[in-house]
Amino acid sequence: MYKNRSTDGSNNICGKKLYMLRKQLSPKVPQRAFADKLQLKGIDLDKNAIQRIECGKRFVTDIELKAFAQILNTTTDELLSDN
Repeated sequence: MYKNRSTDGSNNICGKKLYMLRKQLSPKVPQRAFADKLQLKGIDLDKNAIQRIECGKRFVTDIELKAFAQILNTTTDELLSDN
């Protein structure tokens, strides 16, 4: 049976990149503050959802991916890249 997972077994491709880019923001943006920024864009996620996305335990919608890219000032392609 087919399962919707990436090659490493996680539920999303962007989680690791999201974590890396969020940590590089200056000033530092903790998960709770990132969730607050998402809520300003109309995306209702809390700190726990951000944590689950970053560790690959939660699926990500295209709407969420677009908001992540806007907040991190990057592209969705960058969030989906392997490097």
